Amino acid sequence: MFRIEKKLEMGVHALCVRIVSISIAILLLIAPGLAQNRPDIMWMRGGQAGGVFALAFSPDGQYVASGGVGDVKLWRVSDGMLIRTLVGRNFPYEMFSVSFSPDGQYLACGSSGGTIWVWRVNDGALVRTLVGSTVPVYSMAFSPDGEYLASAGADRTISVWDFSEGTLIRTITGHTDRVTTLAFSPDGQYLASGSEYVDGTVRLWRVEDGSLVRIFGRHIGGCNAVAFSPDGQYLASGGGDNALKLWNVSDGTLVYTQTGHTDTVTSVAFSPDGQYLISASWDQTIKLWNPSDGTLLRTLRGHAGYIRAISVSADGQYLVSGGYDSMILLWQLREGELVRPLTNHTSSVYAVAFSPDGQYLASAGEDRVIRLWRVADGTLVNTIIGHTGPVYSLAFSPDGQHLASASGSGDRSAKLWQIPDGTLVRAFTGNTDSIFCLAFSPDGYYLAAASQHLNTDCLCMRGRAYIWRVEDGALIRTITGHTHTVRAVAFSPDGQYLACGSGDLERAVRVWRVSDGALVRTFTGHTDAILSVAFSPDGRYVASGSEDYTIRLWRMSGSFWTRTLRGHQGTVASVVFSPDGQYIASGSSDGTVKLWQVSDGLLAVDYTQETWRYVYSVQFSADGRYLAYGRSDGTVVLARNPFARRDGDVNDDGCVDDADLLAILFAFGQTGTHPEDVNRDGAVDDADLLSVLFHFGSGC
Repeated sequence: MFRIEKKLEMGVHALCVRIVSISIAILLLIAPGLAQNRPDIMWMRGGQAGGVFALAFSPDGQYVASGGVGDVKLWRVSDGMLIRTLVGRNFPYEMFSVSFSPDGQYLACGSSGGTIWVWRVNDGALVRTLVGSTVPVYSMAFSPDGEYLASAGADRTISVWDFSEGTLIRTITGHTDRVTTLAFSPDGQYLASGSEYVDGTVRLWRVEDGSLVRIFGRHIGGCNAVAFSPDGQYLASGGGDNALKLWNVSDGTLVYTQTGHTDTVTSVAFSPDGQYLISASWDQTIKLWNPSDGTLLRTLRGHAGYIRAISVSADGQYLVSGGYDSMILLWQLREGELVRPLTNHTSSVYAVAFSPDGQYLASAGEDRVIRLWRVADGTLVNTIIGHTGPVYSLAFSPDGQHLASASGSGDRSAKLWQIPDGTLVRAFTGNTDSIFCLAFSPDGYYLAAASQHLNTDCLCMRGRAYIWRVEDGALIRTITGHTHTVRAVAFSPDGQYLACGSGDLERAVRVWRVSDGALVRTFTGHTDAILSVAFSPDGRYVASGSEDYTIRLWRMSGSFWTRTLRGHQGTVASVVFSPDGQYIASGSSDGTVKLWQVSDGLLAVDYTQETWRYVYSVQFSADGRYLAYGRSDGTVVLARNPFARRDGDVNDDGCVDDADLLAILFAFGQTGTHPEDVNRDGAVDDADLLSVLFHFGSGC
């Protein structure tokens, strides 16, 4: 009996040691994502606000990098998920070119400021900056062996860098106008280039010494793109003369010219097997050609603006395209079928809202479209189109069956939609103002709106709050006591009061009684416009965020003012209480999301990475597990709330750690209701151990 017990003891000990060892290894793997200045992101969906200038597939075909106005984004091809936004704190630049290193470990990005930024792909770390000039870098290319990185731009020169050392080893001159495109030959011995306007030539250079091998010819209006065939025998070029040209590399002769495009050809590429020559144009089309004779095989249509860039995956399965419509489209190359857009919102996201049951996250913004996402995996469930102006606010009804939306300039309306099918139920009437914010009463009976009204008597802006009855859309009350624009509204938890925040000439939070519209409280102290207000879950406090960079916390009874939360370096556009009332989340134009402790006003978490764009809206899910926010680059982000209990935190100490693993081991084999039954399947078993291991190290 003693031997059996000893063996069991040793077995349990060995299992514990093994589990702890595995869990520590997992922790080491995920630790970089748990840094305090980076949110624990579950998924991101987004757009490339301002247009797509450059695209590149990773060598393994798993990712697509896109360059736009001030940022570079990394997308996963398999599901279109936005993996990472690569940015710096001071990126006032367009990113004109992106290029993966041949081993896929690094991504180089050329900017309009002349600097080349090199990022490590697996964690998004900035590892190197190459500074050769202060003029825009229009094109970059890695040599096939990854030893060299070539760049070219507005100074009419080509720079060749030793990539491992980050040193400039050669400057090639000869073009008489901006150099817009580069390509290494497959054997790495030659470098092709194209130049704009006055020059317009296509040239071939020897990499070893930078000498000019030949000038193939020129495009009238400039050469925008060059690409070598996989065997290196041919070079394709496209330009401002709407032409696609194919050149023989060995002797420089022109094989043929195709003029099927009706506008400037901006990008060219060969498929890896050499069966297709692909061109993209300002005429909003992509064309697939037979390289051998120039026969047009297929035309792809899907963009609503100029196409700026294309890239083909290394296996030849996919083609990706992007342009000035801010859309990135993924195509099956051979079939010419659109697989999916990698982008969704194509401009600023002004509003996000969780459904009460936590199944859906809605987002909307400047592109006038409402999008409904499934929280579990970020799948786009529905796209709702119905507003003719930017959508500034979203609110789910308490029962989750309806979604209200509000528009500013354009239709200036509030609308009610059926969820999840997006059917329009009704438009709320009686106002002629731009609506900035919406809120449902807790019982779902009323819908309130904050607005801006032009007073024709004084030709000045006055603020109004409207209250509609949801059941029939009847306007039951208009609150007109504000002397400036009303930018924010929020109902108290008991539905008796409505808090309104006003603009920069009033700078007050006023609380009105819903039943008769009487003014109950006036909170003053902000020195600039108030953009957001929120009641605490117990109704004791009102929080307000302002353009004066501060958050103020007001008490509904007794001494009204409690404290001022300082730390943002820009406008505080959104404030919201966590469902347990212990924290306030805020989003700002300084690009950060911050979490504050209500009890003492101290900053608990400051997210500075991933979020350098303007954060317009921040929301907690009803269960407090998640935090969502919308950004000015069109991105919607779902992150875990670091203060919510995690799956696997068996002993409820705020950490998923060894103590939770040991608790499950001691309860192993038990059935019924136990805290150790993490997945709630009625038994404490291997599945619970694995669940804790998966979440190990989180929530501490």
